[in-house]
Amino acid sequence: MAKTSSVLEWCIVRLGEDLNWWVEEISDDVHWDVDGLSIIDPRQVGHIIDQIEPLRDYDFQPELFESAFYKFKIDKKLDDNRLRLVRVNDSLLESEDMLFALADIIDEEKGPYADCLDHITRLRVKLLNDTIDFEQKLTVEELEEEIREEQNADFMEGRAIHVFTELNAILEYVPAGYEAELEEEEEKSPEDDIEEDFPDVDDDEKIEEDETMKWDEDDDDEESDEDEEGEDGDLDDEDDFDEEEEEDDEPRSKRRR
Repeated sequence: MAKTSSVLEWCIVRLGEDLNWWVEEISDDVHWDVDGLSIIDPRQVGHIIDQIEPLRDYDFQPELFESAFYKFKIDKKLDDNRLRLVRVNDSLLESEDMLFALADIIDEEKGPYADCLDHITRLRVKLLNDTIDFEQKLTVEELEEEIREEQNADFMEGRAIHVFTELNAILEYVPAGYEAELEEEEEKSPEDDIEEDFPDVDDDEKIEEDETMKWDEDDDDEESDEDEEGEDGDLDDEDDFDEEEEEDDEPRSKRRR
């Protein structure tokens, strides 16, 4: 009886002259064609995750990214340019292990990898429109058309498109002529805006005081002085009153005589 199904458990990969890894043999040869089948190495996985980080502010869906790839780790080294990888169920975004990622391209148009490409493309367009002051808003169609032209040129020259190159083309895409503006916006830190809000003040410059610059202690001292003056005034009034009484008493005594 002919074998009709296989399970994706392992693959053998080789390092190409372009320093990318390509699948040479795979356990599931029913659903997978190794001709031009690329796989992302751990270094490239880390780079892609870094590129995805800014998209988290635009409702990035981690599950779409995770489901787009089969994860593998190194089982053993076969020779200087070949490795045997085994399938694992770890997370690309959370695992600390060195993982290879094989894009799920069994259905190239409607599969998980295709959904992931659509997702990051839309988010990249949103990011660029928020960051760069275009005369007209950039559209998803414009980005896809430009990338498609570059891919067609590679096909015409007989070069297979590596998955890492395809992802990077989207995650690093900038319309021609706007590269410098994007770099300037990305390098600008929040501290720059804070510093611009405050004018420079000369340390030697004398600042004129007004009523709003009094300390609470000054107010307390003033109130204390007023209280003391008030108390002294009351005492003086009593002394004056006693003296007046004495003056009045004396003439009365004389009148009685």
